[in-house]
Amino acid sequence: MTLWLAFALMTAAAIFAVLWPLSRTGKLRSGSDLAVYRDQLDEIVRDRGAGLIGEAEAEAARVEVSRRLIAAGEAQTGAMPENPAGALWRRRAAALAALLFVPVAAGTIYLLHGSPQLPGEPLASRLSAARENGSVAALIAQVEAHLESSPNDARGWEVLAPVYLRLGRFDDAVRARRNALNLGGANAQREADLGEALAAASNGIVTTEAKTAFERALALEPGDPKSQFYLGLAAQQDGDKAKAATIWQGLLKNAPADAPWLAAVSDALAGIGEAPAARSAAPPIAGDAGPSPSDMAAASAMTEAQRGEMIGGMVARLADRLKQDGSDVEGWMRLLRAYIVLGERDKAKAAASEARRALASDPDKLRRIDELAKGLGLNG
Repeated sequence: MTLWLAFALMTAAAIFAVLWPLSRTGKLRSGSDLAVYRDQLDEIVRDRGAGLIGEAEAEAARVEVSRRLIAAGEAQTGAMPENPAGALWRRRAAALAALLFVPVAAGTIYLLHGSPQLPGEPLASRLSAARENGSVAALIAQVEAHLESSPNDARGWEVLAPVYLRLGRFDDAVRARRNALNLGGANAQREADLGEALAAASNGIVTTEAKTAFERALALEPGDPKSQFYLGLAAQQDGDKAKAATIWQGLLKNAPADAPWLAAVSDALAGIGEAPAARSAAPPIAGDAGPSPSDMAAASAMTEAQRGEMIGGMVARLADRLKQDGSDVEGWMRLLRAYIVLGERDKAKAAASEARRALASDPDKLRRIDELAKGLGLNG
């Protein structure tokens, strides 16, 4: 309704712009202009007689003023309408034509080239599309402009590097990672991030330079999972599958239950024909408060099969509770991670679908589920 009101106002404004000149009646030019020009001619004669101007200047001035005097006389003569009644009729006909032609022409053009049959698009989806299509590029441009004026801002390079990586601008990502490392100082994360960018820029090949960066990261932080994963990948690419399996199995053995890279490591092991090793401890995937101290003590005395059965029971209870109350996003996230740890990817995918249905009315919770499912490799 608001849109059509705006269209109506715009049409009225266009019609008014056409009708305004037609509503003005012609006015006879007074003789004041003619009198002014005659006075100017007399003044030129006086100035020439007094010697204030030369003959050439006086002649040029007389020609110009005479031209204006003639034009003013012709305008005064032509301003007198020969037939006032006929002129009024013509103005009314033009006004009527404008009243009909402007809206009809506008409507015809819209019907031919517009899309009046399309339904309205909700504001939320339009804003989301604007963020996806335009704002990322705008934000990148802002950060790049900032870094042009402040190239020593290590934090700015760190912010920009992962964006470059996601957009496939791998050479820019390597440059940003190098700058962040050089300006911010060496630590395990920056070294591993540089190695990751170097591998991406080489089409996934862990080059010697990338491998060196991962080794530096492990020297600074021996348990860094990203570096271990890529060093396992380097071993696989070198043809040493046994070494790759050893690195990846060790990475999985004591990994946290909610580690986002569990699926990637498991898939890498499957790619070389290895099954993930049994985990050395029960993951914390119980109900709301987690296992009690007595549960942990009992679990430590259990066999591997008994621990697996206990964990399965805890996961089943969590799944049952979520069927009764599907609004607990943290519970859904724990359930997805638990299924991944147990190697039950089909159940994890089914749980992700159930979580999306249960949380469909809450965009923020739905976004968290989507991000976790993507990180766990459940969208494929």
